Amino acid sequence: MRHPSHHTAALTHAGSSRHSTRTLRPLLVLCVITLGARDRCVAQVVPALPIPVTNAATASGVIDGAPWVFSVLGMDSTKRWSGITRRAHAWSPGSPRWRTMSAVPGAVGRLAATAQVVRGRLFVFGGYTVDSTGAERSVANVDILEPRLNLWSSGADIPVAVDDAVSVVYRDSLVYLISGWHDTANVQLVQLYDTVRDAWFAASPIVGSGVFGHSGGIAGQTIVYVDGAVPQNAVTKYRVAPQVWVGTIDRKKPTVIDWRAGGAHPGPALYRAAVARCGSQVVFAGGTDNPYNYNGIGYDARPSQPSPLVLSFDPRRRAWQTLPALATPTMDHRGMSIVGDAGWLIGGMEAGQRVTPAAIRVPLRDCGK
Repeated sequence: MRHPSHHTAALTHAGSSRHSTRTLRPLLVLCVITLGARDRCVAQVVPALPIPVTNAATASGVIDGAPWVFSVLGMDSTKRWSGITRRAHAWSPGSPRWRTMSAVPGAVGRLAATAQVVRGRLFVFGGYTVDSTGAERSVANVDILEPRLNLWSSGADIPVAVDDAVSVVYRDSLVYLISGWHDTANVQLVQLYDTVRDAWFAASPIVGSGVFGHSGGIAGQTIVYVDGAVPQNAVTKYRVAPQVWVGTIDRKKPTVIDWRAGGAHPGPALYRAAVARCGSQVVFAGGTDNPYNYNGIGYDARPSQPSPLVLSFDPRRRAWQTLPALATPTMDHRGMSIVGDAGWLIGGMEAGQRVTPAAIRVPLRDCGK
């Protein structure tokens, strides 16, 4: 469990630890927009993951002209420290099943990492480990997968190790890690990684309180993140803070971000919702309003339940819109995978804290614009 410590005096904080297999669902069908023929859909089958997994780092991107989806790390249906995995899986349209990739480097698996596809490679950032005593440690790892060769390499360590952070990609080269948890407390840091130079830089820190389990994305040069967990009291430990922050990246100096408070989003505050860019919009789906440890039980001792909420944010108008709700609500996400004009929530927890292998479709429009 996470507990505050005097060892984090240099950090802006807030914080203490966060912490049934189901039969595979029927395979789902999705429409993929084929290259050169945007108006013609080809039926493809999206399989469930090989195993139920939650709290994984998921990401998607186009590699050699084809969309790829990745799910790495996370935890199995035991919801115990011993079920934290180093497994990695990849899928692309035309394949009947997920491909098992080489395991993520490291002696043990980890939770609350974040991942992005940049220039044809998968980058996995941070996360935390849990040992048999329940002790948690944020890690500074940057693991890089070359999917075509199924080979992992290491990038420069994150200057301040974080987990449960938001990550976004700018100009297909720069990755921003926004806030998150560092060992014993939240941080207000924004850490900028140049994937071409394999180098880290300090970007403008967030203006609001440091948070973990917040949800965010980017469209153009506009970053938006919402909510996240902050300290509450000795009994409840954490609560979700309702907030919206919008950051505009300076085109000439990308370490400079103008952070401004945004208008409230519809519905309750969100914890670990899935987020992706769809065209000019940033889409949020699922999550919960009750922050929890990795077993899905809230810090208030109430079981957390997934939200069916789907929202989109228009950075140009700074306006929110409510989209059709999820048919099967899930939580314990970060990234939403985009394939064609559909979003996909990969794995996670369904109602009753059931860890699932399913891919849940989020109907969207014009994501390829």
